[in-house]
Amino acid sequence: MSIKELPHDHGHGQRLEELQAQLSNTDKFSVVSDVFKQLGDTTRLRIFWLLCHCEECVLNIAAMMDMSSPAIAHHLKLLRDNGLVVSCREGKEVYYRAADTPQSNLLHVIIEQVMEITCPE
Repeated sequence: MSIKELPHDHGHGQRLEELQAQLSNTDKFSVVSDVFKQLGDTTRLRIFWLLCHCEECVLNIAAMMDMSSPAIAHHLKLLRDNGLVVSCREGKEVYYRAADTPQSNLLHVIIEQVMEITCPE
């Protein structure tokens, strides 16, 4: 991308060129936007927060959330597709937990800071 000549020069120079270069990378912004779309849903946000603290199966999550298993499975698929949760199979049972990534850990901290709660022991 070529650096655009701006109507006003506010003395930002090289830094402005770097910012413009980053703004052109719309794919990276789309990834972040997709993650926030997932956490923009209260149900998925609650599921994600729960799975930051424990590993659970769909049936237990459904019972805790007072929802049907298919509804929970739908939300888990969206969270998994966006890399926020991971799953592992033990026999016929599938267990879910928050992904152990810097991004997932940071989102967990942000959620708890915004909600002004702390992790259960």
